[in-house]
Amino acid sequence: MNLRRDVFQAIADPTRRAILLLVASQSMTAGAIAANFDTARPTVSKHLQILTECALLQQTQNGREVHYHINAKEMKAIADFIEPFRQMWDDRFNKLESIMKNYQAKK
Repeated sequence: MNLRRDVFQAIADPTRRAILLLVASQSMTAGAIAANFDTARPTVSKHLQILTECALLQQTQNGREVHYHINAKEMKAIADFIEPFRQMWDDRFNKLESIMKNYQAKK
């Protein structure tokens, strides 16, 4: 059985979210990613390991360097899961906005 870390626990960490934002625009090496943080490189490597185990990041070997890039398919699966909740909150805020406009108009 292939056990994998939970993606939602992985994205709960602000450093890992920052790593995903960095790598979303271009593939990067671990060293290039680590240069953006004020933490030890082994700490960043641990975050990269977790994101890779969750399949949010994929690795590509280019000579001696390992480049990390976003796994768009896995990110879409997260977005698809969250979408109904986003729609629910959008509907609630739209209703609240409508109520507030009616309330202000009556004053």
